[in-house]
Amino acid sequence: MDTSPAERSVALQQRSKRIRFVLLAILLANWVVAGAKLIFGLISQSAAVTADGLHSFIDGGSNVLGLVAMGVASRPADEDHPYGHGKFEALASLGIGAMIGIGMLELGRMALDSLMHDRHAQVTPAMAVVMVLTLCVNLVVTRVEGHYGRKYKSSLLLADASHTMSDVFVTLAVLASLGLVAMGYPKADGIIALGVMVFVAWVAYGIVRQAVGILSDTARLDPAQVAQHTVGVAGVRSCRDVRSRGMEESVYVDLKIEVDPNLTTAQAHEVADRVERTLHAAYPQVVDVVVHVEPEHDGADRAQGATPHVS
Repeated sequence: MDTSPAERSVALQQRSKRIRFVLLAILLANWVVAGAKLIFGLISQSAAVTADGLHSFIDGGSNVLGLVAMGVASRPADEDHPYGHGKFEALASLGIGAMIGIGMLELGRMALDSLMHDRHAQVTPAMAVVMVLTLCVNLVVTRVEGHYGRKYKSSLLLADASHTMSDVFVTLAVLASLGLVAMGYPKADGIIALGVMVFVAWVAYGIVRQAVGILSDTARLDPAQVAQHTVGVAGVRSCRDVRSRGMEESVYVDLKIEVDPNLTTAQAHEVADRVERTLHAAYPQVVDVVVHVEPEHDGADRAQGATPHVS
């Protein structure tokens, strides 16, 4: 079903509100987890658990960054931003990737310090219980955030879910190292931490790659498929130069079509309008379509650059 620009704008505003609500809920969960780890880590004088708590606070910081970004990204298009503010969401994803990178460096420092100076946590049953409980909370947070990220097609929520998953693996590494240390293998703490650091680096790379793809206007739709939909519209003789960009949930498309040169300007515009309606129906994520209409001409004319536009 075709929707008007006003209806699509309202839908985007509603989507933004839902994403902000999810981020608020996740922020509360992340800070509860971080607070529990920090308090228990300080009481037990465990550097590993305290560091894991700081890593969880990075998760909370990314949620705050996401809330600020979504507040900006949800603003309608204006004179300075005629294509809207959606890319601020991608910028926030880059910020999350940077936060993961910072956590990765801290994790590497801790690992090397443990290996070189034979430092490890003092293992107690209560410490293990706290770590397991916070691990369960993080698993639920990751699952919920990933679900809503896919539902709302939000690169920000998906990036933050990946970030929280990195915290899950850090906690698993801490638990594994605590177990091995208790069994008499103190070096295991640093070795496992280095392995987690590699995983965290891979997560950061994936988030940054996705955000850079959005900011660098990577094609969002298959040009051949778009052209196939277009040439199926009555009055379209051919379609070429299909381009698309934007985010997964808000895509902008422009293309060129050729029509019967005997059509009037009004008739040519009607063909262009039909193309727009067809593409909006085929791709619900498309928010704007720009159709350049040209009269059909032979290869010789095209080579000489005779491409008058009716747009």
